[in-house]
Amino acid sequence: MRVLRESPTTLACLAALVLFVIWASDQAGYPATHWEPGALIVLALLVTGLVSVPIRLGQLPAAVRLALACLAAITLLGFLSILWASVRADAWEGADRSLLYLLVFALFALWPRRGSSAALLLGAWVLAMIGLAAFVLLHLDTRSSLQGFFKGDRLAYPGGYENASAATWAMVMWPAWLLAAGRSLPWAIRGALAGGIVLLGDLALLGQSRGTLFSTPVMLALVFAFYPARVRAFALLVPVAGGLAATAPAVLSVGDRIEQGGDVLGALHSAVGLAFAVAVAVGLVVAAGAAIESRGSFSASAARQVRRGVGALALASLIAVPAAGLAAVGDPVARVRHAWNTFTSGKGYGANSSGNRLLSGFGSNRYDFYRVAFDEFLDHPVLGIGADNFQQEYLARGHSDETPRYPHSLELRALSQSGVAGTLFALAGLAAAVFAGTAAVRARARSRRDPLAATVACAALAGFGYWIVHGSFDWFWEFAGLGAPAFALLGLACSLAPRARSQPPPPVAARSPVRLGLRMAASFLLVMALAASLLAPWLSQLKLQEAARIWTVTPQDAYSALNEAADLNPLSDQPYLLAGSIALRFNDLARADREFSRALRRSSRDAYATLERGAIASARGERARALQLLGRDLRLDPRDPRGRAALALTRRGGRVDLQQLNQSILAAARPFR
Repeated sequence: MRVLRESPTTLACLAALVLFVIWASDQAGYPATHWEPGALIVLALLVTGLVSVPIRLGQLPAAVRLALACLAAITLLGFLSILWASVRADAWEGADRSLLYLLVFALFALWPRRGSSAALLLGAWVLAMIGLAAFVLLHLDTRSSLQGFFKGDRLAYPGGYENASAATWAMVMWPAWLLAAGRSLPWAIRGALAGGIVLLGDLALLGQSRGTLFSTPVMLALVFAFYPARVRAFALLVPVAGGLAATAPAVLSVGDRIEQGGDVLGALHSAVGLAFAVAVAVGLVVAAGAAIESRGSFSASAARQVRRGVGALALASLIAVPAAGLAAVGDPVARVRHAWNTFTSGKGYGANSSGNRLLSGFGSNRYDFYRVAFDEFLDHPVLGIGADNFQQEYLARGHSDETPRYPHSLELRALSQSGVAGTLFALAGLAAAVFAGTAAVRARARSRRDPLAATVACAALAGFGYWIVHGSFDWFWEFAGLGAPAFALLGLACSLAPRARSQPPPPVAARSPVRLGLRMAASFLLVMALAASLLAPWLSQLKLQEAARIWTVTPQDAYSALNEAADLNPLSDQPYLLAGSIALRFNDLARADREFSRALRRSSRDAYATLERGAIASARGERARALQLLGRDLRLDPRDPRGRAALALTRRGGRVDLQQLNQSILAAARPFR
């Protein structure tokens, strides 16, 4: 209660953190119907905070003001990109997502905090995520079947996408580690955090994410390079790493059983039981050490000896562990060459060698994604192709059989979709925010006041750093359950930066009533515009879902819902695509062709609508029109086997079987790309 009295906006931030945990528990906040209403909640929390605890921009550190301005510029550029984007609805969605991250950052960064209130926020989120991790492990352990939880031998639950699920837990490990390493928190909480890291790490391992694996040494290097209390951090790392090493074989054996056959549920039960047992043991060890440390029973000389011993052990480990790793993998030059060859081979995952997925190679189609994204940047260097407008370009220029919506890289996303302008704003804004966060650490270290603030700032920056490092080669910007906590952590670190003494506002009588009224009116209109930008696409998506539920029973009501969806989102072609697909199910070819034509008026490069119109023309015997449309479909998506087969059949004088074509399209559809 003392913390809430000192910093009233802490309650609003806690409400936002609850939202982030909910997102983490369901598809990592990826669907628009999850994060758009959440963004409205964040907007309401921010406005409430500004009204109840007004903030003057002059009170903010210059670095925080620059970060806010750059994030606002990125958001504005996203909205402007609607004007030149090929798929304007996707650009709108991408701009709204940038708006969400701006709102989250502002909510956590605007108001100054002491270490106690910041620790309450960060600790609450970390412990809540540890609790969610424990629930997920127990939930898996009580299943009679793992179907729907794993994709192949990798855990996809609850994120839906394996790498996003792994990152959900891995991002929490870093702030949990640094919080537990600090001496300012109670010993019981430090023990709970340390034990929780074991559960988080084991869940991340079940996802078998190579991105998580290879982000770990990068993050360790960053922590030991910039974290002031690196010896303390290493001391805590010893029991935690030992616990993870003890559980890793059992955890990885679950995927092996799925891949090779065997008692998968039995292997999972053993792994979960071992994970909880080791987590409790690690937690007790760390809690006991923290309790002894909190009594202050060591003399100054003894404490120096302990620090020297731990420092020597840390140095020896930094030499021995990489050396052991090199010895285990063999010739490092050959391993690097193998990694590069598998990454660039063009064979995708087929380029990897057999064996453990984490160490079998870097084969995937990311190299091809990156090639297309960089080519798009070269073609549109100043402003890019528009927010979230990668898919159509990849269909036309890619080489793999995948249909990714995003470039799978934060850096290439910025370059290809917002050009040099957006990339410079992003670099300047993030650099300014990180500078403000590190300023909090430097200031607290100099004054030796509020040491908890320095610990929280470092821990929060570590969590954000993991998101940046792993997101450099994956599509984490699009998962609000990852991006929103990352920007909250960055904002939390900024809130601890030193601030100038606040000046009292001018007396009410000295303020111009006209200027004050104009400012209030402009603020109100801005908030309403932002709310409308988030509300309309969300309501449109709800109408789409309603139509998808009822079309088999009441198709006319479904068409009405889709017309409402199209009115709510005047840029989206999805309502017409779904209406055309429904009409095909009822063999209403005239209506289907009309609906797909309306979709193309909103998004002229939609390959699916073009293919369907060409197939309908072929089925009707309109050969010339069918050849024109199917030929255009292949120019939009040259690797589509269904379009190629339909074109070949039409050229031979045959007619496309619409039912067979749509069954093939449905079978090839995947929820995450």
